[in-house]
Amino acid sequence: MNKSLLKFVTDFGPLLVFLLFYYNNDKNLEIAIPPFIIATILALTIVWILEKKIPMVPLIGGILITLFGGLTIYFNNPIFIYIKPTIINILFGLAILFGKYFSKEPVLKKILEKSLSLTDEGWKILNDRWMYFFFSLALINEIVWRTQTEEFWVNFKVWGLLPITFVFSAFQISLINKYKINE
Repeated sequence: MNKSLLKFVTDFGPLLVFLLFYYNNDKNLEIAIPPFIIATILALTIVWILEKKIPMVPLIGGILITLFGGLTIYFNNPIFIYIKPTIINILFGLAILFGKYFSKEPVLKKILEKSLSLTDEGWKILNDRWMYFFFSLALINEIVWRTQTEEFWVNFKVWGLLPITFVFSAFQISLINKYKINE
């Protein structure tokens, strides 16, 4: 199987499984979450078998999906799955924030320096923007799940947060071009 197709399937396959079960079972989270957890664990296992490592972001996501999905089922309370995006985004924001004060270089530089070469000022600005972005996503998720229906939240989580992230990323291109180090 093509490596990029496999990455797409392992990244988005569990979400597709969730959506199929959710929308084909009267929009029931209790029915959709167990196959979502199983598909997530299966996707991470496939990545491990093929690459002998699991990237940190999917690993953290898989752990949190399993934890919060399990808590949602065990306590029969959807609040746990609702707050998962909030917690993930807060963790990413805090990782960048703590890296800003306790690391010699920005966290994003450590993660992206093999594919992106920026000046120190560029890394600082990009780091700060992503930190604020993650905290903003956490706040937006909290507002949406607390004020809207479950179905609206599910749709927002799938069809809102991902496009918002793509648009935000696209807006970083001018910054990257401005501070790019030409090799």
